Amino acid sequence: MALCVLSNVVVAWDNIGEEGTWGDFKATKNRTVRCRRKSSPCFMVPFKCPKSCPATCLMNCNTCTPQCNCVGPGTVCQDPKFVGGDGITFYFHGKRDSDFCLVTDPSLHINAHFIGKPHPSKKRDFTWVQSIAIFLPSSDNGFHNLYLGAKKTGSWDDSVDRLELSHNSHPISLPTGEHATWQSPNGLFAVKRTQNTNSVTVESKGKFEISATVVPITTEESRVHRYNITKDDCFAHLDLSFKFFDLSERVDGVLGRTYQKNYVSKVNLTNPMPVVGGERLFATSSIFATDCVVSMFNKRNALGLGESKKVKELARVECMSGPAGTGVLCQR
Repeated sequence: MALCVLSNVVVAWDNIGEEGTWGDFKATKNRTVRCRRKSSPCFMVPFKCPKSCPATCLMNCNTCTPQCNCVGPGTVCQDPKFVGGDGITFYFHGKRDSDFCLVTDPSLHINAHFIGKPHPSKKRDFTWVQSIAIFLPSSDNGFHNLYLGAKKTGSWDDSVDRLELSHNSHPISLPTGEHATWQSPNGLFAVKRTQNTNSVTVESKGKFEISATVVPITTEESRVHRYNITKDDCFAHLDLSFKFFDLSERVDGVLGRTYQKNYVSKVNLTNPMPVVGGERLFATSSIFATDCVVSMFNKRNALGLGESKKVKELARVECMSGPAGTGVLCQR
């Protein structure tokens, strides 16, 4: 049985603006990573990936250290593994073929669409984030949105682009090739490729920066976790990293609530796979709906003055946890 196998993978992560923390990462044969943010003291200095993740890692441009993917705050990957804004790791499985709000705030809302397969021995599904939709308010009390998703694919070839992009329901044509860019007519969204195919950053100046890479379930992952992935569908999905610059104190959502000033995580840190529930609170009627129970989007009058600044300061705190979320270290 032929399964999806990553071949000739070269992935890069590059910041569009100067506000973000993460540089780029490359899974090359010699496992070299570089920061591409010009203001960083380690701009374009080569580093080796850690031994625990020799194939792929991220370059932290603030600390000038390479770090394994899905370890830094604001990351979402795998069978959804989250690292919160507080640096604590948790899992949110949701439900296959369903949509959930990851972040909801008066001036920003982000949904995710989950795909998956039934778990052979448990009630829950195996799930992965297949796409996200990002909403920003418009002047007429409506919103603008940007959709970013992974196309369904069988046999995986990293040289073939599997990204799907749209803006306000209109498809985005983004040429292949590293550094290819697109900007929305109103200037709210900017998209930039960080490798020839399958990796981009999405930015809204002063609000957020999102790095996204389309990845398949590999043969080894399927064997280890018993996903039973077949040659018909390798469940291409997104590995994501979020940086926020203007959140309010009332931000909510699966990931968003971990950026609240007084948020206290309820996960069991002694559990190697701490799971967070709350599907009812975070479910939306579609990926393009902002109707989750905890939705704060466009509810500007509910906020007090000065809240955004306080959470902006929290968003700039550097936190790291171990892969199992068993400890947290934070510094400004």
